[in-house]
Amino acid sequence: MDMPLSFLTPVQVIIFDCDGVLFDSRKSNQFFYNQLLTHFGKPPLTEAALHYVHMHTVTESVEFLFRDGSLRDQVDLYRQNLDYTSFFRMMEMEPGLLDFLAFIRPWAKTAISTNRTTTIGPVLTLFSLDPWFDLVVSALDVDRPKPDPESIYKIMSYFKVGPEECLFIGDSEVDAQTALSAGVPLVAYKNEELTAALHVGGFSELTDAFKKNNHLFIPAPLVSAGES
Repeated sequence: MDMPLSFLTPVQVIIFDCDGVLFDSRKSNQFFYNQLLTHFGKPPLTEAALHYVHMHTVTESVEFLFRDGSLRDQVDLYRQNLDYTSFFRMMEMEPGLLDFLAFIRPWAKTAISTNRTTTIGPVLTLFSLDPWFDLVVSALDVDRPKPDPESIYKIMSYFKVGPEECLFIGDSEVDAQTALSAGVPLVAYKNEELTAALHVGGFSELTDAFKKNNHLFIPAPLVSAGES
């Protein structure tokens, strides 16, 4: 059951997962990992394997798919020399994302916590999303990627906020574990199975929820010295 919105502290920072939240990237991930598997004579992804690679870092995914270890160095060399552009173009930005970002940006900081590594920058640039985010924390920026809460702690430290002043929008079990460990309320994006403070079916729904409760979410303007 969703937590009533009135229980939530005014939000200062909204944290986004990338894959499954900013983008529908399932098709892109499927083609990318199937290319690796095909190149090295392996059968294509099963549904269970696709579910795994969609949530984990590329290093963890390669280790999972080539777990006998014999080809891992060759796979790493091959993927590091791939042109990712064709895979990026298979990604689809989530409907309503830009409207939601435009709505929250006047009063909330925005951050990304992703298990992507070198690809997050080019993806944001390709879709012209760079200006919309104040901070991006990838798997390369932490010692322990999600579900460890290190990325969330890093974001909270950067903005000097507590967990009750943040929301984390995620779509996977990894995101739910990360939010729980960090003590940050989770907005479950298109995933009713996750334990979360709020479940939404898309960004337009989330925008509506904020607008209906803007007195709870939008902090009062700061008053400078001398003003009353």
